[in-house]
Amino acid sequence: MDLEIVTLAERPQPWDVFWDMETSWPEFMKHDPIGNSYYDCLDEFLDYVLVALDATGRIVAKAFSVPFQLPAGDLPDAGWDYALRNALLTRIWEDTPNAVTAAEICVEPALQGTGLSSVMLAALRDNAGRLGFAELLAPVRPNGKTDPHEPMSTYAFRTRDDGLPVDPWLRVHVRAGGTIDRVAPRSMCIPGTVEEWRGWTGLPFDTTGPVVVPGALAPVMCDAQHGTATYVEPNVWIRHRTGI
Repeated sequence: MDLEIVTLAERPQPWDVFWDMETSWPEFMKHDPIGNSYYDCLDEFLDYVLVALDATGRIVAKAFSVPFQLPAGDLPDAGWDYALRNALLTRIWEDTPNAVTAAEICVEPALQGTGLSSVMLAALRDNAGRLGFAELLAPVRPNGKTDPHEPMSTYAFRTRDDGLPVDPWLRVHVRAGGTIDRVAPRSMCIPGTVEEWRGWTGLPFDTTGPVVVPGALAPVMCDAQHGTATYVEPNVWIRHRTGI
């Protein structure tokens, strides 16, 4: 497939066209408050957002990354939310970022399974190097995980006979040269009322306790008495060297 991959700084796109590309994310994943704050400020990070354009100029894939301040030590438990929150604070405080993380790679559903996600990952890594970063971090969502009750600490390190991860998305990262660092046990937190969760999932959310939601990597914890439910998603930190 003939593609052109550019940053939004190089090739600005009308926002309605940019957001119109169909994705396969579960509805509840679109309601992380920290993530939505980042997407609302995307025009502050145009050098870090890539789009893949087909021969007609249509957007067929997008890849998001963001620079932030990372303290010394282990990569944070909070993962995705931590990186995006700190990216916004780094920009507000006019600090100099010392790290960059991938935030999302999305491919038009009809083109999933064609290897385009690997192409976009490599483009994000190369773009991070172009911008002066020695590595690209990624709080990866292993969406091949089908048992929400299995701890991510065991799933993330399960391998096939060839030594590669059993999870397809982790496998893409490792094949691209990434190294699994650690689990981020509270990478993303999505709070809501039970009414909101009913609307997002079509499930009743009428009993206190864990609720298994299709597409979720862990159970959603429902407090029916108080009318709230919260999803805490574990991800997996991966490091990609950029070669600079």
